[in-house]
Amino acid sequence: MPEMPEIQAHAERLTEQFSGRVLTGFTPLNFTALKTAVPPPSDAFGSPLVEVGRRGKYLLLRFEPVTFVVHLMQGGRLVPDEKRSAKPRGGQARFVFEPVERDDGSIDETALLLTEQGKERRAGVWCVPTDQLSTTAPLDKLGPEAATIGDTELAELFAANSMRVHGFLRDQRMIAGIGRRLANEVCHRARVSPFANTRKLGADGAATVAAAIRSCVDEGLTEERARADMSSSKDRPSAMHSRTGDPCPDCSDTVRAVVYSGYTVNYCPTCQTGGKVLADNTTSKFLK
Repeated sequence: MPEMPEIQAHAERLTEQFSGRVLTGFTPLNFTALKTAVPPPSDAFGSPLVEVGRRGKYLLLRFEPVTFVVHLMQGGRLVPDEKRSAKPRGGQARFVFEPVERDDGSIDETALLLTEQGKERRAGVWCVPTDQLSTTAPLDKLGPEAATIGDTELAELFAANSMRVHGFLRDQRMIAGIGRRLANEVCHRARVSPFANTRKLGADGAATVAAAIRSCVDEGLTEERARADMSSSKDRPSAMHSRTGDPCPDCSDTVRAVVYSGYTVNYCPTCQTGGKVLADNTTSKFLK
């Protein structure tokens, strides 16, 4: 699933291409795509796109009266759509804009198409009043942004929530924008076990994790901004994520994996768990 760096860089690319374009239509191409109907999408028709922003792992298509909140889920993409075919492959929803004349005199009728690969059909669009974004679902329960979270703020969240670090990082109510890949990378960068308890890390541990979050997010964003389009998961840089069996780039120990709550958690025993190999279940004494 795309995380904060991928979503942020993609929002910037879409803003560059579509800001100022006047919305003339919105068409759900799958009955599951539109998650809300109040306010109606038509409230934004005739309004120019202010920008494509981001909150957590959501894209925000901001118009003056209405913002379209888009979640790509695992296999979704929001892509320029020049063909505008009646039945695009994987098509979930389409944003149509007023045609504009290009510098060469040709007419630009490019739309924006939300697509999703696979069969789950979980990607979707919410219509939210622009002046109520922070207090309306699906954004109202999100935690602070991963890109800007401070040491003190994270220490307070750690103290208030007794959770395993990896699960905490992935929980969008705790901190917004981090998924499985970044959680693996942050834990390794901070040299903490993915199953360390947040309350036991204290203020110093929180500061270390916060610094690792900022570092990993910044690196991912720099990498993603250098691309012409959103990367696929296999192309995203990682020291731990999906590296089971590879040597750790920092110490050469073997990268290990633990299946936890349906997720594969990667870690380095030497760097993160004092050399201990964690049992592949949630009851191991080393997970505490």
